Amino acid sequence: MAGVIFDIMRYAIHDGPGIRTVVFLKGCPMSCWWCHNPEGQRPGQEIMLWAGRCIGCGECLKVCRHGAIINQGGTVLAVTEKCTLCGDCVTVCHAGARTIVGREVTAEEVMAEIRKDRDFYEESGGGVTFSGGEPLAQPGFLELLLKRCKEEEYRTAVETTGLAKLEDLLRISETTDLFLYDLKLMDDKEHRKFTGASNRVILDNLKALSLYHETIIVRVPIIPGVTDSEHNLLRLGEFLSGLRSVREVHLLPYHRHGADKYTRLSRRYSLPEMRPPDDETMNRIAERLKAAHKRIKIGG
Repeated sequence: MAGVIFDIMRYAIHDGPGIRTVVFLKGCPMSCWWCHNPEGQRPGQEIMLWAGRCIGCGECLKVCRHGAIINQGGTVLAVTEKCTLCGDCVTVCHAGARTIVGREVTAEEVMAEIRKDRDFYEESGGGVTFSGGEPLAQPGFLELLLKRCKEEEYRTAVETTGLAKLEDLLRISETTDLFLYDLKLMDDKEHRKFTGASNRVILDNLKALSLYHETIIVRVPIIPGVTDSEHNLLRLGEFLSGLRSVREVHLLPYHRHGADKYTRLSRRYSLPEMRPPDDETMNRIAERLKAAHKRIKIGG
């Protein structure tokens, strides 16, 4: 069985305890306005253009047979709807301005990368985290990787939006040591507006998972003017207080680290003027959520 990934990050320290290898699976049913991994949203491969690297040689224009690259006033632009991902433009771009995001891999190829850091997992209490995108968008491949990790005695974590089939979620829970479960907005209408999807399955799945799995950390992105409202925090605290398996809540302050990726993918970033919350705001939110009777941590 093969799957599609867009990155493997080694020596990660923010995606679960200890030193970890994070495998990013491609594809996600949501399109959050603040997503810092937009290259993980679409299931297939994509061309990413690094405009700052382009030297204007024009070789990509010469080899593109589909009209997917044009010269507009001296600037090379991508016409994404015409691109067939043949890769010819990437091959001739010696400056590295064009790359293909996403590659098909086998489970053994992924495991070969994971094994490289075996000693770090043992010494730090770390392991392997599967992220995305949404890793449960490829449930069969994810389940296979988790089983392989358990066979080789690696600790596992899955970072999920929760927007998946419940049977898939419960099935992988048998080989997942830790869930990093994202919650954003409690109001369904607001959730649809800012993520492109309903939150009903997400909330129902978390309730069900908390009955079957002992270790769940809920992660809440703090997006100023979106997720930090008083009514959202109140409802979030009430919801979490009833979930026994949720031991911790991690508050993740908004950052702009992925904003430039949208331009490289020929997409529009929805929050161009947004700025990260200050420490005072984050501390206030942490204090507000103590009513949920969980351990509150600022940061991942």
